[in-house]
Formats: sequence, structure tokens, C-alpha cells
Amino acid sequence: MNTEIRIRAFRATDDYETCQKFIEGHRKVLAIYGIENISTNTYDWIYNPSIFVIVVETLDKSKLYGGARVQCADGINPLPIEIATGDMDPRIYGEVKRASLNGTGELSGLWNSKEVAGLGIGSLFPSRASVVIARQLGLDTMFSLCSPTTVRFNQWIGSDVLVSVGNNGTFYYPKIDLIATACFLEDAVNLPKAHPRERDKMLYLRNNLQCVIREKSPFKNQFVEVHYDLLIQSAREHEFKLKFKGEESRVGYD
Repeated sequence: MNTEIRIRAFRATDDYETCQKFIEGHRKVLAIYGIENISTNTYDWIYNPSIFVIVVETLDKSKLYGGARVQCADGINPLPIEIATGDMDPRIYGEVKRASLNGTGELSGLWNSKEVAGLGIGSLFPSRASVVIARQLGLDTMFSLCSPTTVRFNQWIGSDVLVSVGNNGTFYYPKIDLIATACFLEDAVNLPKAHPRERDKMLYLRNNLQCVIREKSPFKNQFVEVHYDLLIQSAREHEFKLKFKGEESRVGYD
């Protein structure tokens, strides 16, 4: 693979072409594991202005190596974790509703190509970036529904297992022989529970949204030149803090 990449963030409705590439790449990875029924593995989210996309791509934008999505709770569209687990445990609706008043969202759609597997480029790096952009979106907290291999990344960035739902936070999803774990980042602003290394990195990127850093893979002795472009021009800090929008906006979770 190319050892010089870009990690870019944008509102889904601002870049239709890259969103299509994201979906195609994600589907190819899921197909390798025989997974076809991910609840949000559709084209519908491309048209949702409450969704923001993080992509790992070549500098010329011709190829995607992986990425993630951050869906903000808008009081209208349920978060992916609600769609995926609500029928199994409706307590998730209350958890999301409470968090949404001060701004919450979900890190979802995390994937990486086999080309970068084991480097952290397609999993850890976008997870970091999702927390970095949360400040621009006004999100105080963040949910995620993790595969067994990505739970540790969420813990590194400061999340805990959400033991109040499912079987101490776990669900059989997306199929009966696979387990997903619900995680919750309680403080996406100060990140007190994040690994010190990750906290320092995320706080630095929050203050330097556009920069170039020579990053080392957390798993291999390999370096990658990362061009970060995490400034979202259309972001509005209070857009998803529902306590400012009145009671009529806080429907759809019960």
C-alpha cells in the first residue's frame, strides 16, 4: 500500500461520490465474513445530513482503504444501535434519548480493506478521528456497537461497555454466531478514560484539524505519513444539542 494517506471528514450530503465508494468498500469487507444484513448497510444514509463520514484514502482520492461514520442523534432518525438492538432490548431507546439532550451520536460503519489490516489505519485511526470531530458537532457523548476486534479501540479512546443493555452490553448481532458489544463514551470533551497516548493524540488533532503527521502503526513497526483533513466546513456546534430545540424535536425514541 501507499505509505502516504489522507484521513478526511465531511458531512455525508456534501460528497455523494465518496459515500458511494465507502458503501462499496464496506460491502466487500462484510461479504468476506458472510455478513449481508447489517442494519445500516444501505444507500439511504447518503442523504442524511445528520451523518458525517471519515475516510482513509489516497491523496488523489481515487482509492479508499477504510473509514467510519458518525451519526448524530437528531430526534428524527434512530441511531444504528437502536435499529440493530432495539427489538432485543428496548432499554437502548432510553439511553439514547437521555444522551441526546446534550448532543450524542454513534460511531458506526467502521471498516478497513485487507490491504491495511493490522496497521490500525482503517480501525484505530478513524475511531480517533470520530472523537476529534465530535467537538465540531457539539457531541458530548458517543455510542458504538463493536465487533470483538474493535472493542479494544473503543476502550482506548475512552469508552466503557454499556452494561445497562443486552447481556451486560453484548448482543448476538449481526447474526446468531457473532457477538457485538455496546459501548458508550461518556465524556467526549475531556476524555478522562482514554489511554494517555490516545488522549494526547486526539486533543492535538482537535486543535490541529488540518495537519500532516508521521504515524506509527500501533501493531507493527511501520510508519505512515497521514494528511489529516478533519475540518468540517458545514458543522454547527449546537445543531445536535436537542435540549435547545424544544420538546417537539425530541420524539421518535419511545
